[in-house]
Amino acid sequence: MTDIPAIDPMTTPAWEALDARADAFDPDLRAWFAADPKRAATWTRDAADLHVDLSKNLIDEDVLAELLALAEQTGVLDLRDRMLAGEHINVTEDRAVLHTALRRSAEDSLEVDGQDAIADVHEVLAKVYDFADRVRSGEWTGITGKPVETIVNVGIGGSDLGPVMAYEALKPFVREGLECRFISNIDPTDAGETTKGLDPETTLVIVASKTFTTLETITNAKVVREWFLGALRERGLATDEAGEKEAIAKHFVAVSTALDKVAEFGIDPNNAFGFWSWVGGRYSVDSAVGTSLALAIGPDGFEDFLAGFRAMDEHFATAAPSDNVPLLMGLLNVWYSNFLGADTHAVLPYSQYLHRFPAYLQQLTMESNGKSVRRDGAPVTYDTGEVFWGEPGTNGQHAFYQLIHQGTRMVPADFIAFANPAWPFKEGEKDMHELFLSNFLAQTKALAFGKTSEEVRAEGTPEHIVSARVFTGNRPTTSIMAPSLTPRVLGELIALYEHITFVQGAVWGIDSFDQWGVELGKVLALQILPAIEGDADALAGQDQSTKALIEYYRANRD
Repeated sequence: MTDIPAIDPMTTPAWEALDARADAFDPDLRAWFAADPKRAATWTRDAADLHVDLSKNLIDEDVLAELLALAEQTGVLDLRDRMLAGEHINVTEDRAVLHTALRRSAEDSLEVDGQDAIADVHEVLAKVYDFADRVRSGEWTGITGKPVETIVNVGIGGSDLGPVMAYEALKPFVREGLECRFISNIDPTDAGETTKGLDPETTLVIVASKTFTTLETITNAKVVREWFLGALRERGLATDEAGEKEAIAKHFVAVSTALDKVAEFGIDPNNAFGFWSWVGGRYSVDSAVGTSLALAIGPDGFEDFLAGFRAMDEHFATAAPSDNVPLLMGLLNVWYSNFLGADTHAVLPYSQYLHRFPAYLQQLTMESNGKSVRRDGAPVTYDTGEVFWGEPGTNGQHAFYQLIHQGTRMVPADFIAFANPAWPFKEGEKDMHELFLSNFLAQTKALAFGKTSEEVRAEGTPEHIVSARVFTGNRPTTSIMAPSLTPRVLGELIALYEHITFVQGAVWGIDSFDQWGVELGKVLALQILPAIEGDADALAGQDQSTKALIEYYRANRD
């Protein structure tokens, strides 16, 4: 096992200095911008195609210096280099952490545990691309010779959130005549609604589960298989065992490394695409887990997607600390959550196509950094993790922005926008996208600079409601812009937040790459199921609350 020190950040000189600075910190963005006409330029960075304005954050040169010192004293960049080199920085599972290998060039090589990880990645990519070409060209057909029109991805967690987010984000790049649908929830409603109206003869199902044992995924896969075979039987197709076997082989593929279980399910192991233990689910959208996306946007589009990840990886690996955007954004999040009292972080994309991006980031950030012990098993004595949340603008403006503007809680927020829309509509002579962007810019301006009581009074506001119309300002935001939302730019955005998450976990000395907190509920669910099904002994073994709820369910189930 790799020796990865777990430094208590609270014992570092930089933490002590930041703590003292926070106690006396009195930010005034209005005054700072007035005193420094170059503040916006000073605090703006470019990372690959992303233009990142940090100037409306609650930061000055002194805070920056201490944050960079904190990164040095907690070994952030050393851990980054060890991760990129394939060392086992996932200490509780004794694994390498190599999501960055998924997008490295085929000319590279990296030996991990006796295998060239880069060669393995490109071998699987070639197989995925060949399959995608066959499906997209119509060469791959279903049992009745019809080409694929609908792809149903069955997965959960990282095997769902990444593919569905990316598919929704890149809909303008999806080949006409192809549609992707996604099933994740074990609630039967999800499978029912997703399969409703589908033609089984033109449907391809991707079952995404590394071990092929994930309860929700395999249950849903079996349900979809029953729907599929039942629908074929109604048409006089697949009416015997041989017919069923042929139908499954032509309409089901897997993303898994458990080839024995894949075959047992009925899927031809030759139609299984693997990935590796050094890829966590929430970091896997650019692996074979993204097969549905590769089918939708094609191998060229998927290569562009990977190129975006690679460009951000290169920036994170080589940019000087003071210009390293993921490092700076991660350190800012530590500053807000550990020193200025922020508990949550909003991500507000001004792009309807990114409507699933905040949900994707919830898993990435909170499953990674929702930890209460350090890498050495010692309990942490400081806050870790943030609650990530958000919705697209302008919808959020008419919902929760009130709290961000005038509430008692500070909510740092990342605003994301693009210069060019996919749909250049006009309302009369007005460019609709420019109206949209005016809201993006207005919100960050209002949050930063607010509105004083004097300004409110100058508008003729009655005195008794002046205070209700005051905006304190000094609400921190980061503005991220790019020319357009393309596969490459989406890859850059995902990699940016992957590395932000890494930086925070590294400062906190926690293992950002395990997820033991996910396991207990799964185990208990299997123990409780017999009680729900009517096993008296299993019911008697439950706590009084669980027992009472099960009894209520059984009494009210039709």
